[in-house]
Amino acid sequence: MASSVDFNKILYAPLAESDPEVQNIIDKETWRQLNGLELIASENLTSLSVMEANGSILTNKYSEGLPGARYYGGNEYIDELESLCRERALKAFNLDPAKWGVNVQPYSGSVSFSLIFAALTALIQPQDRLMGLGLPDGGHLTHGYYTAKKKMTASSIYFQSFPYAISPESNLIDYAGLAAQAKIFKPRLIICGASAYPRDWDYAELKKTAEKEGAWLLCDMAHTSGLIAAQELNSPFDYCDVVTTTTHKTLRGPRAGLIFFRKDLENAKDLEKRVNEAVFPACQGGPHNNTIAAVATALRQVADPSFKAYAKQVVANARTLASTLLEHGYKLQTGGTDNHLVLWDLRPLGLTGSKVEKVCDLMGITINKNAVSGDASAQVPGGIRLGTSALTSRNMTEADIKVVADFLHRTVQLSLLLQKEAGTKMLKDFVRVATTQQEGKQGFAQVKQLRDEVRAFASKWPLPGVDTANFKTPAGVEED
Repeated sequence: MASSVDFNKILYAPLAESDPEVQNIIDKETWRQLNGLELIASENLTSLSVMEANGSILTNKYSEGLPGARYYGGNEYIDELESLCRERALKAFNLDPAKWGVNVQPYSGSVSFSLIFAALTALIQPQDRLMGLGLPDGGHLTHGYYTAKKKMTASSIYFQSFPYAISPESNLIDYAGLAAQAKIFKPRLIICGASAYPRDWDYAELKKTAEKEGAWLLCDMAHTSGLIAAQELNSPFDYCDVVTTTTHKTLRGPRAGLIFFRKDLENAKDLEKRVNEAVFPACQGGPHNNTIAAVATALRQVADPSFKAYAKQVVANARTLASTLLEHGYKLQTGGTDNHLVLWDLRPLGLTGSKVEKVCDLMGITINKNAVSGDASAQVPGGIRLGTSALTSRNMTEADIKVVADFLHRTVQLSLLLQKEAGTKMLKDFVRVATTQQEGKQGFAQVKQLRDEVRAFASKWPLPGVDTANFKTPAGVEED
């Protein structure tokens, strides 16, 4: 007897109807982004079309393998999509298809079965040696970071790693020191690229060291790929063997990854095969076809002249942010920036990155605490990292960034007051005086006043993918 229940009814209901709790959370996050200032250097605001592609029906399809060689049927249109994405990726970085290839299937992030680990799997063997920029000097966790007590990520667990550094005097990459260390350590792989280094790279100098020591040269351009595509920064492709990037930072796409590889190396004619097999089946399963569609859409936008203008404005905004903070007398690592980010050293003020991050959160200013050169531990960072990619995606220019810099200046000065009112340097006491009214103390009231100013300023700007004129404050949000 047939059931009287329509067991597929739920498939056709919109989210607001089928799951109002999740819809409310999404609405609250939309409200947060609309009414706040996003300054995390590894984040950006993607376009409406990228979001539409990422949320498309392509999520239904399983497509293990490569175009023309899938393990499942029904992939003729997925093959067309992935091939299109490859073409656009090469075009975005002005690459000759005879010399370069690209795998567009990697997921983003630093987990073992992901972008960087797939590249390492393709290039070197377990316990081989690698060198990457040290985390406190601006490097990334996945580039071999470890502490005296613990190997932190797969890149240090499965390989022997040794960090190179920035110069203590200039805070710029110490290329001579790197070369001297490599001569002793004999790495099989040198990684360049960073997550908190405000300057451009000398890839030619790195290539000299790699060739001298017989090492692969890999560039992780995750942070700067959009600026490189727009020719605002030096290109690694003339010097590196493999180039990786996530696609959601300055490239302004979805959360995904790309691995570019040389196809014309005499000493590694099988590099394409090695990279493809490292992605699948070695490190991950079927590709996320909806995300590949979104990557393809983002890469098409990179080819539009407006993207180059956007990238140029990102750098101009970052330099304005840096110069304005310097005018207030603050210390920035390297004294400025060439790219989208600024690394602010708070140690001369007697503040930690954790405290300033917490106060900024209360203001609706989203930043992240970050190690600066000389920190004894990345777990207790002495600075914060700021980026201008997302604010630029909201149409802000130099004059607007000066307003943001003033908010940051006032936030830091308020943090000093809160620390004084707390009477200790404990983070929990600091948070307590920032979030509750204390008799005879002014910190809490000043937090509220500055928060209101930030919200009033931030809410004036457009947010990609959101009809801001008709967006209503969702339930569960405190507006006061």
